[in-house]
Amino acid sequence: MSARVRQKCSHGEEKYQRNISSKTLDSGCLNSATVCGVDWTTLPDDTVIQLFSYLNYRDRASLASTCRTFRLLGSLPCLWGSLDLRSYKFDTAAAVSLSLRCKNLQRLKFHAAGSADAIVSLQARELREISGDFCRDITDAALSVIAARHEMLESIHLGPDPCERISSDAIKALAYCCPRLRRLWMSGVKEANGDAINALAKHCRQLMELGFVESDNIDEVALGNLSSLKFLSVAGTRNLKWGSVAQVWSRLPQLVGLDVSRTDVNLSSITRFLSLSRNLKVLIALNCPVFEVEVDRNTMHNNKGRILLTLFSDIVKGVASLFADNLESVTDVFQHWKEIRNGDKNLDEVVVWIEWAISHSLLRIAENNLKEFDDFWLTQGAAVLLSLLQSSQEEVQERAATAVATFVVIDDEDVTVHCQRAEAILCGDGIRMLLNLARSCQEGLQSEAAKAIANLSIDSKVAKAVAESGGIDILANLAKSTNRLVAEEAAGGLWNLSVGDEHKGAIAEAGGVKALVDLIFKWPPSSTDVLLERATGALANLGADEKCSMEVALAGGIHALVMLARTCKFEGVQEQAARALANLAAHGDSNSNNAAIGQEAGALEALVQLTYSQNEGVRQEAAGALWNLSFDDKNREAISAVGGVEALVALAQSSLDASQGLQERAAGALWGLSVSETNSTAIGRQGGIAPLIALASSDVEDVHETAAGALWNLAFYRDNALRIIQDDGVQPLVHLCSSSNSKMARFMAALALVYMFDGRIDSAVPVGPSPSSQGSSKTLNIDGVGRMALKHVEEFVSSFYEPQTFNAAAATLVPTALAQIAEAIRIPEAGHLRCSGAEIDRYFTMPGGRHAMHHSCLLQKAGAARVLRATAAASTAPIQAKIFTKIVLRNLENHHEVSS
Repeated sequence: MSARVRQKCSHGEEKYQRNISSKTLDSGCLNSATVCGVDWTTLPDDTVIQLFSYLNYRDRASLASTCRTFRLLGSLPCLWGSLDLRSYKFDTAAAVSLSLRCKNLQRLKFHAAGSADAIVSLQARELREISGDFCRDITDAALSVIAARHEMLESIHLGPDPCERISSDAIKALAYCCPRLRRLWMSGVKEANGDAINALAKHCRQLMELGFVESDNIDEVALGNLSSLKFLSVAGTRNLKWGSVAQVWSRLPQLVGLDVSRTDVNLSSITRFLSLSRNLKVLIALNCPVFEVEVDRNTMHNNKGRILLTLFSDIVKGVASLFADNLESVTDVFQHWKEIRNGDKNLDEVVVWIEWAISHSLLRIAENNLKEFDDFWLTQGAAVLLSLLQSSQEEVQERAATAVATFVVIDDEDVTVHCQRAEAILCGDGIRMLLNLARSCQEGLQSEAAKAIANLSIDSKVAKAVAESGGIDILANLAKSTNRLVAEEAAGGLWNLSVGDEHKGAIAEAGGVKALVDLIFKWPPSSTDVLLERATGALANLGADEKCSMEVALAGGIHALVMLARTCKFEGVQEQAARALANLAAHGDSNSNNAAIGQEAGALEALVQLTYSQNEGVRQEAAGALWNLSFDDKNREAISAVGGVEALVALAQSSLDASQGLQERAAGALWGLSVSETNSTAIGRQGGIAPLIALASSDVEDVHETAAGALWNLAFYRDNALRIIQDDGVQPLVHLCSSSNSKMARFMAALALVYMFDGRIDSAVPVGPSPSSQGSSKTLNIDGVGRMALKHVEEFVSSFYEPQTFNAAAATLVPTALAQIAEAIRIPEAGHLRCSGAEIDRYFTMPGGRHAMHHSCLLQKAGAARVLRATAAASTAPIQAKIFTKIVLRNLENHHEVSS
């Protein structure tokens, strides 16, 4: 269909503009002082009108309200010949406000839900074309009223969603009321009986294109009475009697193009169409299973000058044969046609119809996502879509972009793409084409192109190409759009591009962080859940980068994310908001975000409440956020004050049958809270030890390692150590200490066992059921169990001791020898953990860890260097102690030199 009018006005309108200019410019606000050095009074009317033409209807109306001059120029008929309202709430109130400008409106696109009355309220009696999607709610009565009020209608397109409530009654009303109808295309109509079709034949003598697609009950014999038809599409329509269809339709005198794609048409009927139809030029039969089984594909190439387009034929060459002399040189068929148009109106109509029909069928095939089409997409389907992206019809371009976005995704749940399909688009210069569409001033194209770019960017190669082609800047700008659908798809693109570390910095430099934060404040949660989920998901990814996390905070991101965590009820938004806060809080030793989140009103309460969510993903991310936040001393106590201990103990208890991610984060959050004595005691009293013991028995390293860390902290306090023994926690810790593949888990299990059996507990303690229960209690011999546990601890420690290397190092204590031992005893996993001031006396990580500098500073402040030097100089110290002390001293000195 035609693009929104942007060209200069007609001769009569130019005269009107000049009259307006001479009478009104002096009285309007344009005659006021210049703004930013620009004298707006010098702008010609044509230039102002051109600027108006690039705006959506809301911005156009807003600009027109600024002064009398703009109001008059902004109301010119040439600016209001076409409206695309699909992305906006189009109701009666909006229609009334637009009605004064729409007296000469000719083309209208809209979302059909609730819009039928609004169309009438526009009072656009000159309306020629209407195009509506989401048409499930349009009834016979509503369509009949639209037809009765707009007798000038020439083109009606309703779909691709099924028009389930439209039947023959509405079709007859269209025939009676709209005699100028030239094009009627409907998807999924309930029925079109003989009376309705005959009414079209009788009253709509200019009807040249008809489409009843994906419909159930069409009178195929009556269609033979539409003698004016040039193009007929029944793609996806069921229950057609092909035995009579071929005989009847082949007699249509004007029929040039026929689309029977996605039907059960057979070989015999296809052959009849090709042999009997007098003027038929193009027969499209894409994805026709019965025909494809019956046909000998090697014998269907020569059709006496008629083109048969199928999945197994060369579609590009088939279409090109209509107008190209050298078929071998044509690869981009529709772009080639645009370049060589020779004024043949009939041929132009054929190519336009082919674009329309093929784009619709390819989108439907993409939506079905069947594996048997893999070969088709790679051999020619992707190339055809790329050609359609350059169509002269905006609707075709949109549909092609949507098909690209759809066919590349093979699993919606896991968000995975077909890499070969994505690379086919990449190699065919598709990224450039899509970015060009995204730059368009047409919001429908912006939205669908951004969606395609977003889905393709899941593939790392495509993401790199998008970034190198300026795609990040384009998406960041689109995220600022006042059109919700455009902003939503742009946010999705930034979300996917921000997954890896490669593009986070570029997104921040392009203003993407601020654009994403602004989206949260701009759009209310009630109607924009998907948009907010994508925006928060992108911010969550960006927050994992230390520099970007500071950008998020500076842009007001902490306040925005906390607001969503507190008020939004959509689980996808809750999950991403919690994940974003978790990532922002993960840089506590390099910026102030961790503390800032804790100080944000309601932040900790909201995260604690989210741990009770029915959605496992929400619970997991909330627990992760609380885990990271608990590294700040003030946050740790504040989390406990708002019920965090009870919530996380309950979460740990309920997570035993949940995902590994939830188990790890629940145990980790308890680990973080357990640093302080008050919290540690509260966890023990609330029943948190039993589920941690169960999690420590897990075969998953991440889970039992984290649970061991929590038990280590808890065991530092006598009452908890006793509870671990009474709850049968000794054996799981012994098993971890001796058998885990994680050195970190073995280390922490060993420390927990040492705390538990350091002599603070009596030699015999009751275990098993409590005395008040029906069962009999048992007594455990602490001395015997302790000796067994400490024997495993000794074996673990001995595993780090290699006598020959240690003796050689002790003899010289040279740096190289110490470095060799340091590497041998290093626990790599320890570098990912961050200690607080309360933990540092019991724990230290080696160089190369993420938080090693932080830990070094804590040790320096605690005066550790003086104690370590004394130990290293002590003549009675064991060799191992002297060597380990030297290693720690050297690490402290190195970190001190780096920091200074």
